[in-house]
Parts: sequence; C-alpha cells; structure tokens
Amino acid sequence: MIELIQFEWSPFCIVQRRILEISGAPFKTINIPNTDRSLVWRLTKQRYYGVPVIRDGKSVIFEVNEDSQVIAKCLDTKFQLDLFPRELEGVQFLLWRYIENEVKGPCVKLNAIHWQKVVPPAEPLPFLFEEMLAYKPFLLDQRPRFVDFDLYGMLGSFLYSGNYRLPAAHTHLGRWHRRMTRLNCKSFTREKELHL
Repeated sequence: MIELIQFEWSPFCIVQRRILEISGAPFKTINIPNTDRSLVWRLTKQRYYGVPVIRDGKSVIFEVNEDSQVIAKCLDTKFQLDLFPRELEGVQFLLWRYIENEVKGPCVKLNAIHWQKVVPPAEPLPFLFEEMLAYKPFLLDQRPRFVDFDLYGMLGSFLYSGNYRLPAAHTHLGRWHRRMTRLNCKSFTREKELHL
C-alpha cells in the first residue's frame, strides 16, 4: 500500500493527497510533527527533509528541487491520470511555478495567522525556530547575527522568572541557546575571522 508521509496542512501534501484520492488506489497517510522529520530523513537516506514523501513498496519518492514535481509525475504515470500531457508541458510549468510562488504565499500566510489551531500546544517555539537550527549553528548561518541576539533576548525574558524552561525535546533550540549563552567576545571574534 502507498504511504504518504505528510504534514496534514501542507499545501504540497494536500496536492499529492488529492491526486491519490482521485486515483482510487488505497493509500495510508502518516502525519509527522513539523519538529520531528527523522522518518523523512531516514526514508530518503539523509537526502531530503521536506514533505511530502511517498513510500510505495521499496520505492521512496521525493522532490529533487522546488520545481521538480517528481511525486505528482510518478503518481500520474502509475495511475495513468494524464495530468502532464506533452502538449501542455510548457504552459503547466509556468503556471505551477506561479501558483506555488505567488498564490501559495498569501494562502499560507493567511492560514498562518491561525497556526495555533494546527500546531500542538507544546510546539510553538520549535515550530518557529527548531527547523531553522536543524542544519546551522545559528538562525541564519554559521555565526550569530542580530536575529540570534534578538531571539535570545525574547527567550531570556520568557526564562527569567525560572518558572519556564525550553522544551527538552527540542534539541536544536536548546543547543543554540547554550551556544548563545557561552558566546563571548573572544569566540565571537574568532567566529568572525573564520568566516571572512
């Protein structure tokens, strides 16, 4: 049976889920938390961390770039849905890029206003920052920038009373916070010199 690994609310996952529904083929959805993509990382042999991902028997299918449509094309071929006719190839390519860049943005932003309805109560900070820190030591790159200090200040206010702690499950955020706490002028200068 085909498995769709997804965030239920992701526009890209909704596309593939609907194609699977239309195909009439039995499939199973596996909803993963935004803050734990270990299943995706494992299935793709550490080549991809996004969703959706399709597992069809021994085959694992995922996108290779933001314009690839690998999953939809594989499903189209498998179920003979004729979603990508040759005579419409160029026009569809232009339109899907427009839809995914220009239409998706406002849709996601308007829905993001209500993110608390989608994100579990224990995950708001990780939802916003954990993914940014998964592959870099600081929010934007290999050294701290203003936004790192800005976030450190906001979290410092949150943690100041001692009544709250950063969630232990969100290791990237915790490591970043410890890194920012230990940062001193000497290490900051050394970081700066290493990246000049």
